[in-house]
Amino acid sequence: MKKTVGMVTVLGLLTMMPVAAQAEDGASYSSNGQITFEPNTDPTNPVDPTNPDPEKPITPVDPTDPNGPNPGTNGPLSIDYASSLFFGTQKITSKTEVYYAETQKYLDANDAEQEGPNFVQVTDNRGTESGWTLKVKQNGQFKTAEDQELTAAQIRLNNGSVATASQSAQPSNIQASIQLDPNGAESLVMSAQDGEGAGTYLMRWGNSVAAAAESISLEVPGSTTKYATQYDTTFTWLLTDTPTNP
Repeated sequence: MKKTVGMVTVLGLLTMMPVAAQAEDGASYSSNGQITFEPNTDPTNPVDPTNPDPEKPITPVDPTDPNGPNPGTNGPLSIDYASSLFFGTQKITSKTEVYYAETQKYLDANDAEQEGPNFVQVTDNRGTESGWTLKVKQNGQFKTAEDQELTAAQIRLNNGSVATASQSAQPSNIQASIQLDPNGAESLVMSAQDGEGAGTYLMRWGNSVAAAAESISLEVPGSTTKYATQYDTTFTWLLTDTPTNP
């Protein structure tokens, strides 16, 4: 009997003992991440007019100047490059003729020789997406070193289109065809509106080598006197920070 009572007493004590709670280890803490951008004043390299990847810059060849091309302007809003127009050596004729500018030659990122459309390149690294306008003007008619003028000659830039790798909206105001004024009046090329045009943009004439070969023309009337010598002109590309409405 004593043994049985002892068993009951021990069981009763175990049932009445409280169970200790288990505490969990760990903690929570907050930290920050931050980056600040500023306008980039460095020049931007020209890119491939057929595949405008900023990671793969090119080295353009200027057919009119063995020491060229001219370097691009400094940022943050810059003209990085504009093709020179080379119409080759042509036979004198008394008929009206149309000559085409040769395509743009360049060395790609691997130093391989390539060709593509003639183009002008603009970069907006201001970080505002506030728009800009690009214009061009021809600084007078083609002339010889003796100031003999190629009277009534006319340059036309056709098949213009914008190319970019930027995710910003493309310039919405573009001129697919431009007839240059040999007297120096400015012609609109392209304009980014507010909320457009951040990054690098090319206006190219022709979107392939074949199209580019007949996209920039020089028409010379048959009645114009031609001398057996070289004729030259220049162009000025003008970039402003003010959008031009369509």
